[in-house]
Amino acid sequence: MGTGVMIGAGIFALTGQIAELAGPLFPFAFVLGALVTAFAAYSYIKMSNAWPSAGGIAMILQKAYGPGTIAASASVLMALSMVINESLVARTFATYALRPFDLQDSYLPVAGLSLALIAFAYFVNVSGNRSISLFSLVMSGLKIAGITLFAIAALWAGGFGGGALAEPVSQQDPIGFIASVAFAVLAFKGFTTITNSGDELVDPHKNVGRTIMIAIAICFVTYMLVALAVGSSLDTEEIIAARDYSLAAAAAPVLGNVGFYLTILLALAATASGIIASVFAVSRMLTMLTEMKMIPHSHFGMSGPIRRHLVVYTVVIAGTLAVLFDLGRIASLGAFFYLVMDMLVHWGVFRNLRHEIGARASILLGALALDAVVLAALAVIKLRTDPMVVLYAVIGIAAVFLFERYWLAQSQESKEADAAD
Repeated sequence: MGTGVMIGAGIFALTGQIAELAGPLFPFAFVLGALVTAFAAYSYIKMSNAWPSAGGIAMILQKAYGPGTIAASASVLMALSMVINESLVARTFATYALRPFDLQDSYLPVAGLSLALIAFAYFVNVSGNRSISLFSLVMSGLKIAGITLFAIAALWAGGFGGGALAEPVSQQDPIGFIASVAFAVLAFKGFTTITNSGDELVDPHKNVGRTIMIAIAICFVTYMLVALAVGSSLDTEEIIAARDYSLAAAAAPVLGNVGFYLTILLALAATASGIIASVFAVSRMLTMLTEMKMIPHSHFGMSGPIRRHLVVYTVVIAGTLAVLFDLGRIASLGAFFYLVMDMLVHWGVFRNLRHEIGARASILLGALALDAVVLAALAVIKLRTDPMVVLYAVIGIAAVFLFERYWLAQSQESKEADAAD
């Protein structure tokens, strides 16, 4: 499930977004993204090994900070980053589906298809956990195999000597390259969903951590093969021009029309399965937050269990974002939210739990520093090119913290009033 969430829009949309910032060095952005992710995974692995549960990130944050504003707000930021990723996946699906008709830049068709996929993900998710797990398992295997075969075939046909890989890199903006790593990290962040499986795996004190590292390794190999294939087939300008559908653009010159259409089908299968797995993971996480009294909940007149209501809320928010924002802004918002949450995890573990779980301070501080550098570079680049998305991110993060602070204070007052009565 974690690998299925990771290999969705992570490679189909973000390859072009990364190349736009990193230029011909974009394959190395995936290398650094994997390095940052490996450091980040340390906190989650040590916490999940110590306290495996279905609580995942919510459990980690509550252990680190207690049941207060920071833990609740950071958990909500993680959930929102995953919902944002769903809108990214949905728009990627629509862009690839419309590419054969040259409608990938048309707003209404892209928005309409994005909403259709999100609606499909809703119906699959309310059909039952068993069908979702089986579907995700089958599709994860198929898309990993398919993407790998595409990359190998493209490299075999096009070789390693052309395209962006042969371009000089002397003029590359170092801040832009570091900022591109934020999108690469976003392509790996699905590993965090594995922390929710502590009550299901055999020997979870060891196997949660092993599963996370295996998933990251699978994604790294897949992403590098694809980055090299795209980089050898297209020059940087061509990748940037086709940044929302770069794999399809790379397939046409070296594999012909058959390769082009097969890549389109592969993208549709990968993104569709990715969003289904993501909706499942997000609704499960939000259900856990509701049961832990970290977020409010209203039925709004709906019947059925809480998780079904949260599936509805998840797809409504994802659909709204998919309609309002393009892929670049969606990816940027997701990166801002995720990196802030990730830094809070590392700081909380370092300050309050490292001795209890036997974590090394140097690795925790290293993960924190890497996140901070990448986040700062992304903010600098976006302030230059799209300051509004930075403003949206700041307002969104501040709103989450202020709302959680207010709601938790009100809940505490209500509990105290009930106790006094």
